[in-house]
Amino acid sequence: MAILVIGGTGFIGPRLMRRLVGRGETVTCMDLNPHSVSPFAAMPKEVTLIRGDVTRFDDVMRTVLQVKPDRLINLAYGLGAGEGNPHQVMRLDILGMDNCFEAARLAGVKRVVYASSIAVSGQQSHFGDRPATEDDPPHGTSQYAVHKAFNEFQAQKYIKNYAMSITGVRPANVTGPDKVRGSTDHVQLMSEAARGKPVHLPQKGRMRLLIHVEDIAEVFARVLLADAPQHALYNSGGIPASLGELADIVRELLPDAKITFEEDGGRAESGNYLVDNSRLCKEFGIEYPPLATRVLEILNDVRREEALPLIRAR
Repeated sequence: MAILVIGGTGFIGPRLMRRLVGRGETVTCMDLNPHSVSPFAAMPKEVTLIRGDVTRFDDVMRTVLQVKPDRLINLAYGLGAGEGNPHQVMRLDILGMDNCFEAARLAGVKRVVYASSIAVSGQQSHFGDRPATEDDPPHGTSQYAVHKAFNEFQAQKYIKNYAMSITGVRPANVTGPDKVRGSTDHVQLMSEAARGKPVHLPQKGRMRLLIHVEDIAEVFARVLLADAPQHALYNSGGIPASLGELADIVRELLPDAKITFEEDGGRAESGNYLVDNSRLCKEFGIEYPPLATRVLEILNDVRREEALPLIRAR
């Protein structure tokens, strides 16, 4: 099966494409910077790379007609950059996504999958102590959150008007050794400690809903390869933890880690960290490893890159 991955050289894309190639799929990646890939996530050699700009409809349409994909997934978005450059990121998040939907419609692509975000839910205070579901109204107020809410709205329009198969996934706080955009305090806490450097963060109680990049890549792979998902939107979910709790896990593995916080608070101001992902888990058989397992992997990924001794599980 031919699969087109747009925006595939970022954080999640190479891990997703490795899975797709491993399952025997023919994968093409269109990206503005097709050769810019993290050393932690090498591009599979079997992937065909095409340079293209998702904000230019001609680039997207030409690539779709060239590749003739059975499935298309869009992972191109301006995570963490919108407030500083609203025009550029609007073009990427909104125009780019719409270009993918429209090119898929015109070319008759059978299935489209796209990345939404937990950011659409806004603060946990909107939900109290209950998990947010895919059916809850969006409360996010950042530019990125509003963009993703509009992506979901636009997807519903294409589904309704053209009977297309379009599925969105809302990743939580994706973590891994090479994440550099969006929520990165949890990454900084682990990666700097792994390098033996001191870490100082503002709020010990700040909550995150953590999902390892390899786990969200597997989620996208299963949703993308499914013939007929039962829903148009899925929460990825993850493992809720405060930065203080994450620090405790790191110290258990690295007793000499120097991690400090400015203050204890942060929980009340935290984004959505209680999420119902039961529809994803039930339909696709998703289970996540324990957080400590993934923390150890991230620490050792960084230490391997730095040529430092690896850590053994205690």
